[in-house]
Amino acid sequence: MGSKLSLPLVLAGLASSLSAGALADDSSIEEVVVTGQVLYRDQLNALKTPTPIIDVPQSVVVISSEQIESRGYTSITDIVNYVPGLNSSQGEGHRDSVVFRGVRSTADFFVDGVRDDVQYYRPLYNVEQVEVLKGPNALLFGRGGTGGVLNRVTKKGVLGEAFTQIGASIDTFGGASVQVDRNVDVSETAAFRVNASYESLENHRDFFDGDRLGLNPTLKLKLSEATTVDLSYEYLDHERFIDRGIPTGSDGRPVEAFEDIVFGDPQLNITTLEAHLLKAMLQHRFSDDIKGNFSAFYGDYDKLYQNFYASGYDQAATPDQVTLDGYLDTTQRENLVLSGNVVAQFTAGSLQHTLLFGAEFIDTTSNQDRYNAFWDTTLDDNEVFAVNRPLALSRGNGVNVRGDAVGNDFTSQLNDDTHVDVEATSVYVQDEVTLSESVKMVLGARFDEFDITVVNVKNAGERRSRKDSEVSPRAGLIYKPQENVSIYASYSESFLPRSGEQFANINGDKNQLDPDTYSNLELGLKWDVTGRLNVSAAIFEIESSSPQVADSDPSTLDVIDSTIEGFEAQVNGQLNDAWGVAVGYSYLDGELVDEFGSTGRRLRELPENTFSVWSTYQVTPRIGLGLGLTYQDDSFINQSNTATLPSYTRVDAAVYFDVSERLSLQLNIDNVADELYFPNAHSTHQATVGESINARLSMQWRP
Repeated sequence: MGSKLSLPLVLAGLASSLSAGALADDSSIEEVVVTGQVLYRDQLNALKTPTPIIDVPQSVVVISSEQIESRGYTSITDIVNYVPGLNSSQGEGHRDSVVFRGVRSTADFFVDGVRDDVQYYRPLYNVEQVEVLKGPNALLFGRGGTGGVLNRVTKKGVLGEAFTQIGASIDTFGGASVQVDRNVDVSETAAFRVNASYESLENHRDFFDGDRLGLNPTLKLKLSEATTVDLSYEYLDHERFIDRGIPTGSDGRPVEAFEDIVFGDPQLNITTLEAHLLKAMLQHRFSDDIKGNFSAFYGDYDKLYQNFYASGYDQAATPDQVTLDGYLDTTQRENLVLSGNVVAQFTAGSLQHTLLFGAEFIDTTSNQDRYNAFWDTTLDDNEVFAVNRPLALSRGNGVNVRGDAVGNDFTSQLNDDTHVDVEATSVYVQDEVTLSESVKMVLGARFDEFDITVVNVKNAGERRSRKDSEVSPRAGLIYKPQENVSIYASYSESFLPRSGEQFANINGDKNQLDPDTYSNLELGLKWDVTGRLNVSAAIFEIESSSPQVADSDPSTLDVIDSTIEGFEAQVNGQLNDAWGVAVGYSYLDGELVDEFGSTGRRLRELPENTFSVWSTYQVTPRIGLGLGLTYQDDSFINQSNTATLPSYTRVDAAVYFDVSERLSLQLNIDNVADELYFPNAHSTHQATVGESINARLSMQWRP
């Protein structure tokens, strides 16, 4: 990392100047305490303890529903673009996929602290805030969380209030949405709230369409002064077109001449999801110093995606033809998650403790299958087509590059069919200790037992099982030269079983392999400059260790290690009453390592530099302006470093107008300069074409 490792000297110097009294403001410090700076608003928090952000020994970003609304975010990807240290992956056009500090993930998502590992595009209509906790997080979240986790906090019933908010939007692509948020004060001890949303999806690409329905009624019950219960049911029904992007050319970059061509089937490139989600959470205060949270979650998911995509392209030899591959994939999954924790605050001798003890049980059944495309001309899953707009393909039938009629069958070539049962049992303990007025310490560990059984239906019902038991420690030290400044050092570990994030089968060699392990060493600074403005910075090193079957001798293992190093900095808050800013920067470096050692190749989807800024200015009490910019360095699409996503800069803007106390209007313009860019990819010939200029007019009405 070179010069970046000099940051500790910078942090120490800054802390010294601050402790000498620079910018000290007791009233501002008190305001921070009063406004909370606590991750959750309703005592349900991702950290399990009511810890102020400034005292958390890791990098944390919180995005409120107000920020989501004002910046015009409509997806997890929109949020990720403005979070330092994170970037998006394509997710094959049918799921959220985030790269946390260089570590790709499709499953490190949580909702109200509960694992949300099914592959789909997560909605934001019922979100109170989104939290990103970076670095391995196994102590609180279990397996995975190798580079970080993203947690959505949902809206819940509010006692003693009655309100309604209706939102609607329309954009220049033709997309539209309507949302309703209604809270009813049933009695002094009960509140009913319902959030509902319907979206008609459109974008800049041919054939793209879809719709998304979400319905989330919730009920809050105050059983006593010490006990509350939140009950929730959510129904999701999603359908959208799958777009896998465009090929790269001889120079390894996306072929810009293909920016308007969709390499898929207008009718068959589709994904659908239907989900029923039930949650119950009990919060009880045993005493002023002891509190407990107990929750139950059940999710029933039915997911399908099928698609064709460009799998081969040779610009030098055959510039006018492309090879298409495809598959149909279904997943039926049921998740049951039972969890509980108790937090006790007490003093022992001269030390103050916040002791957390918790346990979690997860029972998952997941049936998944995949059928490859099967062309009646080639009798396999690949066929070659002429590059045209549109391709000569519709409903699985078309004309290949030789002029022959072709047809595809998605039911004849079974690739895999597995039935998976997972039981995961966890217990964890953590102690936050106040050693003195200026020094705090965090120590904890989690024990996970991960038991998986896979039935390989394709292979005559072959049955394999594996049980992994792992201990994941966490340690942190926080030094506070004054109340509004903290310098921290932390170490944490996580693991990922060989079944992977989505419980791929463990047949063959995978049955003997230990989990991948990850560790994170981080040093950082947090500074609440005022009650409304904070600054943070961190340097970190993530080390991964992955056992692999040796090529030379399958009976032995090679352990492959790799390291990602980085630096992050961010500024968030209000510079004054009119001007607000959110600025983020990250530097990431990582090298691919294999069984022979260092390869000299950079990890895929790891841009060296990313930068973002979102700024708002209140021109008058009724008119406001917003301006955003995101920059991402070039990065490699593949591990061989032969294909590249070019760097890009995108500018967004917004105008806000309060028509009255009850009605407000907002105009968001995305990609103001109409930049052609390629934000992410899935593989060499599947580079996403970034969204062209789009204007969205939104309305919020509070009757």
